[in-house]
Amino acid sequence: MYSLTFSVLFVTFLFISLGVRFWLGSRQIRHVLAHRDQVPPRFAEKIPPAAHQKAADYTVAKTKFALLSLLVHVAVLIGFTFMGGLQALSIALLKWQGAPGMIYELLLITAFGAISGLIDLPFDYYRQFVLEQRFGFNKMTRRLFFMDMIKNALLGAVIGLPLLWVILTLMNDAGNLWWIYAWMVWSGFQLLMLVLYPTVIAPLFNKFTPLADDTLRSRIEALMRRVGFASKGLFVMDGSKRSAHGNAYFSGFGGAKRIVFFDTLLARLTPQEIEAVLAHELGHFKLKHIVKRICVMFAISLAFLALLGYLKSRIWFYTGLGVTPLPFGGNDAMALILFMLALPIFTFLLSPLVALTSRRHEFEADAFAVHHTNAPDLVSALVKLYEDNASTLTPDPLHSAFYDSHPPATVRIDRLLAVAGTSFHPTRIAT
Repeated sequence: MYSLTFSVLFVTFLFISLGVRFWLGSRQIRHVLAHRDQVPPRFAEKIPPAAHQKAADYTVAKTKFALLSLLVHVAVLIGFTFMGGLQALSIALLKWQGAPGMIYELLLITAFGAISGLIDLPFDYYRQFVLEQRFGFNKMTRRLFFMDMIKNALLGAVIGLPLLWVILTLMNDAGNLWWIYAWMVWSGFQLLMLVLYPTVIAPLFNKFTPLADDTLRSRIEALMRRVGFASKGLFVMDGSKRSAHGNAYFSGFGGAKRIVFFDTLLARLTPQEIEAVLAHELGHFKLKHIVKRICVMFAISLAFLALLGYLKSRIWFYTGLGVTPLPFGGNDAMALILFMLALPIFTFLLSPLVALTSRRHEFEADAFAVHHTNAPDLVSALVKLYEDNASTLTPDPLHSAFYDSHPPATVRIDRLLAVAGTSFHPTRIAT
């Protein structure tokens, strides 16, 4: 009875999420196409009609591709669960391994990850070498694409398998409160990655060189002194070897913080605009957005692990998703996989809350930036980035509210200039 109820609940949420995604996607496509030929008046003197149309076409193409990918991934989800894919994989590994145990459980998760990766591979390839290529953003070679894939797989094995071994050991041996100990391990791992990523992992994929422009360096160091930010260095990343998109960010934690600029960003923006963009990023740090997000992530992970601790001993959780649990234990890996498959279905409708929080942080970081740099410089930088990244200026409001971590361009700039107490006209933007 519980098994059937859970199956019905899962399918109900699956089709609700599917219906909402397609409804929002169709709204986005119609809205963007309806405004394709008219640049919003606020940007009419800055964004050429051809660039606005490119952004519309890029947005529509990405949305259509996302909906197609969604259909395939729903089919794969059903194949893994109700059509017996995970059950068949488990039986095959048990026949090969002989008996359930830690090796079987690690193999089950590894095999599931490998199959999922192979299914995703054509979509990743199409996104990079067809979609991004068509709109002039792809700079990656096929060799680099597959080298990245191999590196990611090796990192997953070197870092992920030991972590999985610890988690599975705790699930099996640490009693009913295993999820508390697992949460401690997971939280410690996340903090360790924040420290190691900038200096150990990121350099495996990109080249980082110290910022050589002394004038720009002096300007940025003066900004950091004004806002009280200490960094281990200013670096330029060779983002142009993969994409024409530009960005800037700071990474690391504690004493390992470093500021990173994409070379594509430095090539496009003026020093004043770069300073304004960086002030926005520093705003996230000074306003403790990063710490708040980490705390929320830790709290959510604790709640989810507690939920998994409850579900993993419930037979209906397995049978409700098309899996017959092993009678004498060894189901922890299967519980992890089923939980990872089911969780996004049940939490999808919470997406607007996440997006709302993120957009509020963006507004706050913009306000911080205009108090430490010039508002027109940040506006100018944002307009250039919208154009260069082919970000639509006319997203569907509901689609944007549901998904977007950043406010729509017009709303963002209106709020930014209201905070700055200035008026905006495109002809005032520096080029």
